[in-house]
Amino acid sequence: MKITVAHSPDSDDAFMFFGLASGAVHVDGLEVTQVLADIETLNRAAFEGRYEVTAVSFHAYAHLVDRYALLPHGASMGDRYGPVLVSRRPLTTPSLDGVRVGVPGRLTSAFLALQLYDPSFDYEIIPFDQIQQAVADGWVDAGLLIHEGQMTYQADGFHKVVDLGEWWFDRTGGLPLPLGGNVIRRDLGPDLMRTVSTMLHASIGHALSHREAAVDYAQQFGRGLNRRDTDAFVGMYVNQLTLDYGARGRAALSRFLGEAFEKGLIPRPVPVEFV
Repeated sequence: MKITVAHSPDSDDAFMFFGLASGAVHVDGLEVTQVLADIETLNRAAFEGRYEVTAVSFHAYAHLVDRYALLPHGASMGDRYGPVLVSRRPLTTPSLDGVRVGVPGRLTSAFLALQLYDPSFDYEIIPFDQIQQAVADGWVDAGLLIHEGQMTYQADGFHKVVDLGEWWFDRTGGLPLPLGGNVIRRDLGPDLMRTVSTMLHASIGHALSHREAAVDYAQQFGRGLNRRDTDAFVGMYVNQLTLDYGARGRAALSRFLGEAFEKGLIPRPVPVEFV
């Protein structure tokens, strides 16, 4: 049977799937194809059920729970760090009222986290890798940075307005900020879902135990990061919380989606249940 695994073209996602890409992890009878696309594109594709397994934002998952199930591994969580809101010049007030923000997509967890922080902002949807330039050009007042931009914005001359991972950690008493996870289509049935889950868990475990080779592979997806920074970025988002949510990760996701529902930002309560 053919299974398509879709994920974003980023060094941390590439690192997770090194076991599959290298051929070190496989399951007899399964042919796995990898598809790479930015997270907002993957979110939209998931609404069509296009891929059997895909990375999605947790914000998007709130709308997809009937079609996809959460896998108990593959999560990206910001543990006292996360998406960063930046500006070209320091903002004169902590309020985002009237501030026009460049955001990477309405379904991203970064967007949902910013709404939880302060919902008063205006926004413009901009491809994630063009947001810094939009801020520099004055097209928007501030930009919500995900992926490598979180590490490079200071060197590029931008000012931090808020690190949403820091903000979330402080206000929740030490929980990580849930950003994205891997999901699997429910129509595959429980047996195949468990088989694929075991395979993907093994891929992440292989990468973590063969870190040097896995970082070498991930480097090609680093979009300008040197190897040291690629290694650091991978370490931020692929760790023990990725291998297994654990009680802390599950509590973080429950709270994130629970608060989003309470504030009317997602349409219904979302059970945090795993394959």
